[in-house]
Amino acid sequence: MDDSSGTFVAVRRLSQGLDRSNGCHSSSAEVAGSSAWIGRGLSCVCAQRRDSDARLSFDLTPYQEDCLLRLQSRIDVTYDSSKLEHQESLRALWHISFPEVEFRGLISEHWKEMGWQGKDPSTDFRGGGFISLENLLFFAKNYPKSFQHLLRKQEGDRSMWEYPFAVAGVNITFMLIQMLDLQAVKPRTMMGAVFLKLLSENERAFDLMYCVTFQLMDHQWLEMHASYMDFNSVMKATRRQLERELLLEDVQRVEDMPSYRLLLRNFIRKRNHRCQLPPKQLGSRKQKCTHRTISSGLLLYSAVLKLLTMLREADCKRLRDD
Repeated sequence: MDDSSGTFVAVRRLSQGLDRSNGCHSSSAEVAGSSAWIGRGLSCVCAQRRDSDARLSFDLTPYQEDCLLRLQSRIDVTYDSSKLEHQESLRALWHISFPEVEFRGLISEHWKEMGWQGKDPSTDFRGGGFISLENLLFFAKNYPKSFQHLLRKQEGDRSMWEYPFAVAGVNITFMLIQMLDLQAVKPRTMMGAVFLKLLSENERAFDLMYCVTFQLMDHQWLEMHASYMDFNSVMKATRRQLERELLLEDVQRVEDMPSYRLLLRNFIRKRNHRCQLPPKQLGSRKQKCTHRTISSGLLLYSAVLKLLTMLREADCKRLRDD
């Protein structure tokens, strides 16, 4: 509790092998990565380290260490346009992004439609490596509605100068690697330690967080009414929001993060659309229900009158017989 302000600060406790050691490190502010690869105003200043970042050290369980090593092995793979596997992945990205458009080759002007800087996407992967392509494919395959909405800029009041989708995706991969300190032997920041706990719950936690971050970035973009030159400011705001959410006590999985709900909006919207009738059909159904209610009431009223008439006639006949 702060004596001067009388406010409380909630601190997240880490367990399950992530015990804080006595080591503590500090570093001066530095830009983690070159801005040249992104080009034309999209430098990754979002990945700057700050003097206020405490350099901690956390011990890992054997399983957590294995999870981190497997993720780091993916991060270390650079994109190689001569490898068949990388070519097939890039081709798959085109087909899943534009299934209705003919594939024109690995080097083509058509790649610019996806938001690459030139006709050869391989030149943009230098900042994020092959894992940035894997992230895009994971997003497209697992959250196709959200992926398409962001790719085609189908939601919100859009700027005349929008961010390039694919290059933004590579930038997000790079930012997450730096924010989560994933190239260190073991976590040295609170963000890295918290994420490693999420990674031990789900080995695809990084890919999943990538999807959350991309959707959150677009949400921030719309909230800030941003344009092309505001991209770095949007990325900074996105990073701050991610850091706040990772420190929430009840976040035990990526799916527990509040921003994860942004990914589910299209799914929920689609399901609600199926469950609800359009206004015209809904109105006609209400009218039909009303007509049926009135008709049923009239039939019941007629039946009661008929019964009363029969009873009266029976009484009259009995009186005459007497």
